[in-house]
Amino acid sequence: MLSKFFQSIVNQIGGSLDRTFGVIDESSTIIACNRNDKIGEVTKNFSHNNLLKSSMYTTDEYTYKSFGTHIYPGYVVFVSGNDEISKNYANLISVAMENTLKHHNEKYDKSNFIKNILLDNVLPGDIYLKSRELKFNSDVNRVCLIIKINSKSDASAYEVVKGLFPDKNKDFVININENNIALVKETSKETTTKDLEKLATSIVDTLSGEYYINSVIGIGTPVNGIKDLAKSFKESQVAVEVGKVFDTAKSVISYANLGIARLVYQLPTTLCEAFLKEVFKRGSIESMDQETLFTIQKFFENSLNVSETSRKLFVHRNTLVYRLEKIKKITGLDLREFEDAIVFKVALMVKKYLVSNPIKY
Repeated sequence: MLSKFFQSIVNQIGGSLDRTFGVIDESSTIIACNRNDKIGEVTKNFSHNNLLKSSMYTTDEYTYKSFGTHIYPGYVVFVSGNDEISKNYANLISVAMENTLKHHNEKYDKSNFIKNILLDNVLPGDIYLKSRELKFNSDVNRVCLIIKINSKSDASAYEVVKGLFPDKNKDFVININENNIALVKETSKETTTKDLEKLATSIVDTLSGEYYINSVIGIGTPVNGIKDLAKSFKESQVAVEVGKVFDTAKSVISYANLGIARLVYQLPTTLCEAFLKEVFKRGSIESMDQETLFTIQKFFENSLNVSETSRKLFVHRNTLVYRLEKIKKITGLDLREFEDAIVFKVALMVKKYLVSNPIKY
């Protein structure tokens, strides 16, 4: 398809030049030319490697000028001759071809199409029309993962992740901005949250272990149909932000497993502040020392089991009971009672939320 675009530009300017010119693709094949007999010919005396250091290269017969945004020179304009006129022609033609390539990518590139869907830049009514135009399978199950890069490295995290998912018809790796990469992954009906977390963990380990890139991954929920991809994308963003508040030690956070944290994150700050005042009206949480707070944390981790918690804390059972009585005296909440424990757990999460002052999407 691209060759037709390039050929149309060649035809438009062909009569204005007295030289042979055209476009060479990545395989060194001429895909557009003002001489029809040369189209399809493989250039013998040219190598793309000659354009790695400089975008222009000359031989005895031709001037070559690369264009496009490829790290490796992909498309190349060639003009017969190696004088200044040939060089000027090559520069002008390459500009026209680059604009054509950019227009083509914006209109026909599937990754760009997916990116626009994630960012809500496509009208819902146009999504299926565009997917049919691109011959894009719009009815399979997909999920969106956001890979947030927390440290810089000599290696490009985007290129690394792209290399991990080479099947460009099923999986799409999209550079959202400098610190965020979206992975749109095709899934099956049997794919579970654990499967996705295992996949995300392998990405985190590869980035950190081989390239020293620190990252956190948020996982949205799988969706059926391309129109809901933006929903999965937003969920993955929320997972990262909520994880940053409540699960700072985790590098992989699933939206499906956020639980109460997701609810707290969506509450207005004024309501949160009022809730804290009501819960701790008898005594402030700030009055508790670190030992007491650590005890509370372990008590919750061990499902309110006094014996198990005392064993994990290496303290006598009576010592733990004393600490729980102390908490009850300060707050009026008995953490051994299920309802009081729920209130206190939510209050601790609300406190974390207010302190973190997270950015909402």
